[in-house]
Amino acid sequence: MNFSSGDERFMAAALAIGRRGFGRSAPNPSVGALVVKDGIIVGRGWTKPGGRPHAETEALRSAGAEAKGARLYVSLEPCSHHGQTPPCTDAIIAAGISRVVYAIDDPDPRASGSAARLLEAAGIEVTKGVLEAGAKRAHLGHFLRVKEKRPMISLKLALTADSFAAAGPGAERLQITGAPANGFVHVQRAMHEAVMTGIGTVLADDPLLTVRLPGVDNRTPLRIVLDSNLRLPYQSQLALTAGKIPALVIAGEGASEEKAARLSAAHVEIAFVRRDGAGHIDLKSALNFLAGRGLTRIFCEGGPRLASALIGAGLADEVMLLTAPEPLGLEGVPGLDAAAASILAGPERYRLAEARMIGADRLTRHERVL
Repeated sequence: MNFSSGDERFMAAALAIGRRGFGRSAPNPSVGALVVKDGIIVGRGWTKPGGRPHAETEALRSAGAEAKGARLYVSLEPCSHHGQTPPCTDAIIAAGISRVVYAIDDPDPRASGSAARLLEAAGIEVTKGVLEAGAKRAHLGHFLRVKEKRPMISLKLALTADSFAAAGPGAERLQITGAPANGFVHVQRAMHEAVMTGIGTVLADDPLLTVRLPGVDNRTPLRIVLDSNLRLPYQSQLALTAGKIPALVIAGEGASEEKAARLSAAHVEIAFVRRDGAGHIDLKSALNFLAGRGLTRIFCEGGPRLASALIGAGLADEVMLLTAPEPLGLEGVPGLDAAAASILAGPERYRLAEARMIGADRLTRHERVL
């Protein structure tokens, strides 16, 4: 279907403003909304922390009396069911909006497809499907949580120019990327509800996994460690800071109750999920558990084994490779195993969405084909 350039332009702006809620709106999707009158934006809103207020009511509040007779652009179908707040469709009708343009139907069965019927019954013109593909990508965490019972996974790997993620056993930790790329990583942490890694990375690097950038350092995404046998050191940075910054360890069933009790005493939350055939945490079970907690967007900074496993299982929805200009120059730990590297390079499962420089390092961002 062809849409007007004006509709596409305003919807692109609604999608952009919706990104302001990334990392803070869960369990709800981060929606963007604009009220437009005579070609001028008179109100704007995005989903607020915790998922409420919704973007539509924020935009209508911002527009005030100017909403009467105006158009409303929304990046996701407005809600039409009674939850913790009244339906957005009621607010839209009451505000006197003349036309609603939204990008994509909400997959939530309580709402899907009903907004158009209710709004049209109230005499409001409805257009849907504008920039639908972009909206599905923007709200992918919400779609996956509703339809597949898992959050979206954004995977990041830092690589040397010869594709190694680390030096060999016993070597010092590599500082692969520069300050601009490291700043990019902190921004990504702030745009997700949780940061996840594997126990191998914790044992090798002892990361803090917090957001440490001026202006967003008040954001504290949940820190998650996949740790089949509860090997997280009690003196690790994650454990020592768990009283102030939430930390969750997901262990395999049958892991030591004694270790779990000691970590719990340090304010580390422990959850148990089933194991796979190799005795590792079953990734789908872990992600099902996290979706049940309301998480929609997770930033994964795991090492090569976890990264390869996520790609191989079709669970990495976005893969960001930060490649430094210098090679390691000796045998190291490959960033991905051969199978995962082949999957990422092939066109069947992934497409290259972005390639650019961040300082001296190169970002290549791959999106899973939907």
